[in-house]
Amino acid sequence: MEGVIVNFRGSRRTRMTRPTHLIIQAKGITTRDQAKKLVEKKIVWKSPGDKQISGKIASVHGNKGAIRAIFERGLPGQAIGTKVEIA
Repeated sequence: MEGVIVNFRGSRRTRMTRPTHLIIQAKGITTRDQAKKLVEKKIVWKSPGDKQISGKIASVHGNKGAIRAIFERGLPGQAIGTKVEIA
């Protein structure tokens, strides 16, 4: 299954972002209940230089099917808008 990186996870009160936590919109997922089925699955982002950074889906984000993923390493800002693979 594919997904698209929407943004980094932000903070509620300060303007801090977490480079290892990202919000992802999975293809074909439109509700919170559908997104709950993806929690604990593995996720992989492939860089243009053929490096792979993996992580796992931690929780659901909002009511429209977005998910929050935690990667083992921080992703660069150029990763926003790129595709990820959900296994």
